Amino acid sequence: MKKIATVFTILIVAVGLVACSKQKTSDKIQIITTFYPMYEFTKEVAGDHADVSYLVPAGQEVHDYEPSARDMAKITNSDVLVYNNDNLEKWFSNAKKNIKNKTLIIEASKNVKMLEFDKEAGHDHKEDSDSDHSHDEGSVDPHTWLSLKNAQIEVQTIADDLSKKYPDYKEDFQKNAQAYLEKLDNLEKEYATSLDSASNKKFVTQHAAFGYLANDYGLTQIAIAGLTPDAEPSSATLAKLKKIMQENNLNIVYFEENADDKIAKTLANEVGAETLVLNTVEGITKDEQKNGATYISIMEANLENLKKSVK
Repeated sequence: MKKIATVFTILIVAVGLVACSKQKTSDKIQIITTFYPMYEFTKEVAGDHADVSYLVPAGQEVHDYEPSARDMAKITNSDVLVYNNDNLEKWFSNAKKNIKNKTLIIEASKNVKMLEFDKEAGHDHKEDSDSDHSHDEGSVDPHTWLSLKNAQIEVQTIADDLSKKYPDYKEDFQKNAQAYLEKLDNLEKEYATSLDSASNKKFVTQHAAFGYLANDYGLTQIAIAGLTPDAEPSSATLAKLKKIMQENNLNIVYFEENADDKIAKTLANEVGAETLVLNTVEGITKDEQKNGATYISIMEANLENLKKSVK
């Protein structure tokens, strides 16, 4: 009986410790974000006041993601959901019907001026490209976070919305945001210094993800596929791209680590070009995070690779 009583006592203590642990965790704001950039932007702003996680696993295309029942449970049990926009997270328009009223929904890009994507020409606004992107479902380019100027707008939006919901932490949120915004601004200035005065303004990408970045510095994105990377171009389109690359002395095709790079490599082989990574920062593995990979470090690497074409 003493043994049973002892075991029972241990169980009660253990349960109590777990309960205390859960209570301690629940004291923090529970924030769900959709994919990695939203996670980093939010975590930098929220600091120690929140537990922040993200839904889309590394290696999965954000365009193709659909939340599981378990994911929806995480969303409905969260205090805050941060997403980029309805043009990217297409599943969200239906999912929001099941989200409780208590959950604060932050659309990070709501204050960003969106670019219309021309399916026929294959570019944002007046940028030139002869690619064929008839498979694109929407006309608005959702890749706002790949512009460092837009990233700053999104970070400030997250900070402002969190401050309204949790005024007790407003000072910390705004202070954290300003520290992170300074880092983003410094990197944006490096981009401007490197790209504004470039004599060659064209670069070839696997899909049209870099329209906002190109728009910032007067560059021309020549994309193999459209707004989503899964659309395969026709042989006629590849022939046009080959001609464009030859006429403009373009010898690099940029591909993405999270997408099938077969088409990019095919075009590069046709022209005798090399392939380099332009990372859309859509997913970072836990190992990469442990090794120090961040939105900022990846955008730094993107600039170094981009400078090899735009120079």
